[in-house]
Amino acid sequence: MSEHSGAIPAPAAIEEYHPEPGRPFGPDDLTGRERPLVIRGLVRDWPIVKLAQQSDTAFAQRLAQWDSGADVSTLMISPEAGGVIGYTPDMEGFCYRHFKVPVTLGLQRLANYSRRDNAPGLVIQSAPVRECIPGFLDEHAMPLLDPSIEPRLWIGNRVTTPTHFDSQHNIACVVCGTRRFTLFPPDQLPNLYIGPLDFAPTGAAISMARLDHPDDPRFPRLKQALATAQVAELNPGDAIYMPPLWWHNVDSLERLNALVNYWWSPVQVDGFTTGHARAALYHCLLAFRALPPGERANWKQLLDHYVFGDEQAIAHIPEQRRGVLGPLTPETVEQLKQGARQNL
Repeated sequence: MSEHSGAIPAPAAIEEYHPEPGRPFGPDDLTGRERPLVIRGLVRDWPIVKLAQQSDTAFAQRLAQWDSGADVSTLMISPEAGGVIGYTPDMEGFCYRHFKVPVTLGLQRLANYSRRDNAPGLVIQSAPVRECIPGFLDEHAMPLLDPSIEPRLWIGNRVTTPTHFDSQHNIACVVCGTRRFTLFPPDQLPNLYIGPLDFAPTGAAISMARLDHPDDPRFPRLKQALATAQVAELNPGDAIYMPPLWWHNVDSLERLNALVNYWWSPVQVDGFTTGHARAALYHCLLAFRALPPGERANWKQLLDHYVFGDEQAIAHIPEQRRGVLGPLTPETVEQLKQGARQNL
């Protein structure tokens, strides 16, 4: 923080779990959890983690051996941006150039940049592991999740991913370098100055306020968000669970950093997910944004009752007549989808 950050309290530590001999962390420990959790050493036995602890070179060489040659999404961030993924000063564009290159070429560029002062930031973003380094899957199981939930790879140098949220559950495992996670609860949305939903770096709407500039006069409520911040630094083998809609800012602190993450939605009917909640946000903007204030308030009451309320809202309806208000089954899911399509 800057020296002018005033009376902002030091951020709290994210709750941690340290697996014990004979009592490993298991899937049941995540069931119903609504707060973030650092799981120290969750993947410390992964072979790639042990190579990273030997050296960056050993880590990179192993990834190169697995490289399928598939191109992956890669960003090169201008040195003037200070390693922060974001907008140009006039918000007419983004502070990076986008490339598609194989993992090995990205690693070679990172090695080159590590020997330069004022080098560009470089990140490989959300690359499907099965497509780019399929050999990883044979030796690195995630015991907390169903095998159908597949990992994604993130590699880069000293780069910051600004505050954003995921609409799905997320377990992120550090496999090389060190990353600092700064998290904010969902209710801090008004204090984080989130940018456009439809014009955002890498597709995720981000905060326009930098956490290391708390006195920026454009964002006076940022200090209120910082007063609620929770922070943890993760080393190779450590993991963090982040519930949906928790805001997180991620700083990669070393010349080479890598992370493997898993996104999933637990809401399934007959083996398929019921839909992406983020899509509902866009539908709601379309349906409600232009309504008069009083009408919006009435719809909000209806949504609070039927969508965000509890079973008391329909307790007076016989179970066999609850229809789309009852439990999600393949039949009710199809009814809801048809109703949504008919009313778009």
